[in-house]
Amino acid sequence: MAMYYVNRNEQPNGNHEVHKNRCTHMPDEHNRLLLGDFYTCFDAVRVAKRIYANSDGCFYCSNECHTS
Repeated sequence: MAMYYVNRNEQPNGNHEVHKNRCTHMPDEHNRLLLGDFYTCFDAVRVAKRIYANSDGCFYCSNECHTS
């Protein structure tokens, strides 16, 4: 399992990126919201979409969930 966070700030394309703990592109602590521990990024993105409908996996740490 891994700890996941969602970026509170929108990216230029309107998405809120979901990151695994220790991602090299993790937002600053005050700009991220803890989602919890998940086995896959798909589960983390599903939870993030309840908060920010336009959530997407990070290209670098959750690429299999990155769609745009």
